[in-house]
Amino acid sequence: MRILVLSGMHPLPTNIARGTFVADHVRLLRDANHDVRVVNPLPRMLQYQESRRSTLTGVAKAPGHHTFDGTEVLVPRYWGLSNQASAWLTASSIRRRASAVQRWLGDWRPEAMVVHALWPVGGLALALAKAWNVPCIGVVHGWDLDVGLAHRDVGPRLRRMIADLDRLVLVAEEQRKHLTDVNSPETQVIPCHVPVEEDWLQPMTSWRGRWRRERLDVLFPADPRRPEKEHYLALETGRELETRGWVVGMTTLRQQPRPIVWDRMMVASLTLITSSREAGPLVAKESVACGTPVVSANVGDLARWLPEACIAADRSPIALADACERVLSTDWGEQPVLLPDWCQRPAVEQAWEHLLRTV
Repeated sequence: MRILVLSGMHPLPTNIARGTFVADHVRLLRDANHDVRVVNPLPRMLQYQESRRSTLTGVAKAPGHHTFDGTEVLVPRYWGLSNQASAWLTASSIRRRASAVQRWLGDWRPEAMVVHALWPVGGLALALAKAWNVPCIGVVHGWDLDVGLAHRDVGPRLRRMIADLDRLVLVAEEQRKHLTDVNSPETQVIPCHVPVEEDWLQPMTSWRGRWRRERLDVLFPADPRRPEKEHYLALETGRELETRGWVVGMTTLRQQPRPIVWDRMMVASLTLITSSREAGPLVAKESVACGTPVVSANVGDLARWLPEACIAADRSPIALADACERVLSTDWGEQPVLLPDWCQRPAVEQAWEHLLRTV
């Protein structure tokens, strides 16, 4: 099947760590013998403007088209203001990129379209789907439902986009609560699959140091500049652990290639997730796949599959530090943690194949 994937998030030559979950899905589709092309619309901006959000790093100087992992990628530019101001301008500008996409594709026409993260790219995807009379599948990861629906200007546009989709895909069951008053099409849950390669896979290991005597290497698996990741709460948790006698070192991850991320996960004592909002955080599953325990606030789908010991009782440094100590004192050899089948590649690939056959 010929599939056009659209997303505002995708790896760039100027930032290969950006939107890796979209590239993972493209690779999964290609490995299933689909003919896939990617459109990655980006806002026009100067390089100094990238500092306002980590996900914008590399956007200013990204090329207009490139090839990533063997897949052709078009990068059309649209006008959009920061903080979702003047949503009408963004929506209008991105829809007008349709002719540029059609010229780039030439005679190639998709049989289905998949758009990852609806705002604002969903407007372009739906315009093209209507012009070509092909089904459009929307995949929502977090912001669209957690924040976008409540936004004064973006919310009404998102609701119309969701209603116009042929299918809606959630990456976590917990996202359904946001759809109670939304006119949505047939909806199903297909998580992002865990892409950790065989060289990094190992069982979750127990703490091997002497209790409160050796350095505790805590991995904060996000860019501290992203406010929803709550880096300050992670630092406060480290400070609380130090008052209890631990020697804590904390490592953050910013724009690192996947192999380096997995290397860091393998050597960390634990991975700490303090986010205020998530859907199905892939870093937690990657950490467990690399053999490193996860401690997290109760966010997204984590409480559904992580052991109870890993989930903090509340979002305080004390509760998170308590969870860290529980995890460090647990013998994971006797209580192995296995990734659920539903987030492993075979199940995710099967779910997508069924969806594409029936849409």
